[in-house]
Amino acid sequence: MTDNTQNSTDNAAQASEPKSLEWALILGSSSGFGGTTAIALAEQAGLNIVGVHMRRPTDQDLFEEVTTRVEKAGRKYIPFNMNAANPDRRKDAIEKMAEAMDGSGFRVLMHSLAFGTLKPFIAPMADDTIQQANMDMTLDVMAHALVYWVQDTLRAGLLGRGSRIFTMTSAGSHRIVPNYGAVSAAKAALESHIRQLAVELAPRGITANSILAGVTDTPALRRIPGNEKLIEVALSRNPSGRLTLPTDIANFIALLAKPGSGADWVTGNVINVDGGEDIMG
Repeated sequence: MTDNTQNSTDNAAQASEPKSLEWALILGSSSGFGGTTAIALAEQAGLNIVGVHMRRPTDQDLFEEVTTRVEKAGRKYIPFNMNAANPDRRKDAIEKMAEAMDGSGFRVLMHSLAFGTLKPFIAPMADDTIQQANMDMTLDVMAHALVYWVQDTLRAGLLGRGSRIFTMTSAGSHRIVPNYGAVSAAKAALESHIRQLAVELAPRGITANSILAGVTDTPALRRIPGNEKLIEVALSRNPSGRLTLPTDIANFIALLAKPGSGADWVTGNVINVDGGEDIMG
């Protein structure tokens, strides 16, 4: 590569850099980890929030609280009620985000989408087992969507040096939980995607890490058959003596999101934020 070609490449990369990183994009922003982290990033890291969720007006979630607390913190909150895995909706939404953000970019991009099948692989009746459409949907929403959102926000000039990417994984990526097979596969794929993104984005100064939470009493957990037993086992095993809370995750991400936190050199990892739960076997 000649010097002129190298200079052109460098100039193109610099031209696509956002002028500042004043926003956070939360995929799955109306409940659980995503909603709580949106609040923490506004209150503790001073970030404006773009929230992507799929909800109905009757849903009992954190949407109203997120909106109120982000705005009370003096930050902007722009919600998008959409299927985050729909490529056309994603591209249209990113165009609107870029217009609203006016040259600024995302300091944080968080993937916290929890929508997948909980069917077993093997069951007495064929109709009760997981089908290809179930598996494909789960992996697409809970793993592959991250890659496509990173690709499109990067192309739109919304990610730049200092941006941080976080995904929510769980011990299910390497442990067996009944009826959790497709979600387990998605979590394992998500961790793999993070490692690949970390390497490919490192020259741009963008980090990517998975956050492994302990068992947390969220709406997503309550949808898992036998969740009461999961909670009981986690409480007996966790050396810290309690379940993980959404605020544990939110506060940690907000800490890493602050400039000068020292997190620029932390990338490609699965970071346990679980009070020591997973190391207990």
